[in-house]
Amino acid sequence: MNLSTYLKWPMPALAVWALAWLLYQSLLAWAIPAPMAMPLACLLGLAAAGIARWRGFSPARQLVLVLGFPISVLLTGVASASSWLWLLPLALALLVYPAHTWGDAPVFPTPLQALRDLPNCAKLPTNALVLDAGCGAGDGLKALHLAYPNARCVGIEFSWPLRWVAALRCPWAQVQLGDIWRADWRAYDLVYLFQRPETMPRAVAKARAEMRPGSWLVSLEFAAAELQPTAVVYASPDRPVWLYQSPFKSCAGKDRSSLITELSGQTP
Repeated sequence: MNLSTYLKWPMPALAVWALAWLLYQSLLAWAIPAPMAMPLACLLGLAAAGIARWRGFSPARQLVLVLGFPISVLLTGVASASSWLWLLPLALALLVYPAHTWGDAPVFPTPLQALRDLPNCAKLPTNALVLDAGCGAGDGLKALHLAYPNARCVGIEFSWPLRWVAALRCPWAQVQLGDIWRADWRAYDLVYLFQRPETMPRAVAKARAEMRPGSWLVSLEFAAAELQPTAVVYASPDRPVWLYQSPFKSCAGKDRSSLITELSGQTP
């Protein structure tokens, strides 16, 4: 694993939490009372959030940096617990969010109604096969099932705890434990993604290589900069859902605002 992997989210958060715990335990060892040691350790998270804001991190991630340590203290009751328990929150985070997936999107749920207008543009055959690539806890699967109640829904998730939760919440779907980048997308009529801008080029390359003519690539919020969208609908006024139909056309350097203007007649 190279250095860039260690710098990817959530590694900064894990490092900040670990350092806060190390500072807290050190202060206690130096006979600093817990009521004083706790706020001093929390200042480390606040400082990290300030740096994260300067580096362009989202407000949600800044909040995670600030709250991770105090929440873990509350969960473990560490004021009187053994010092090794500071590893528990880190171990749980790695279990749910394995290092293999740090380059992909974090676990942000798809709103239930976000994909309701897809059938207006992406009409699928009866019994179509639909994939939620990186299904997390199943929110995207539920949104797809609401939009296409007659489709066969498949979810792929690398985190086994999240895969288990998704299977429990979506008994009508086939939820698989696996890597979306190694899975074969050829069989699917529609592939749904809620990735990050950094991983969209990889998704585009895979879609171009594997998706058959007539099938659809759908991305919530983040456009595939290399592709000309076929349509755009909206999960909410400021959250576009981008639709691309294979064979995919090159975007030819158009910016997002001009694409939305061109497709405005197709939006609901």
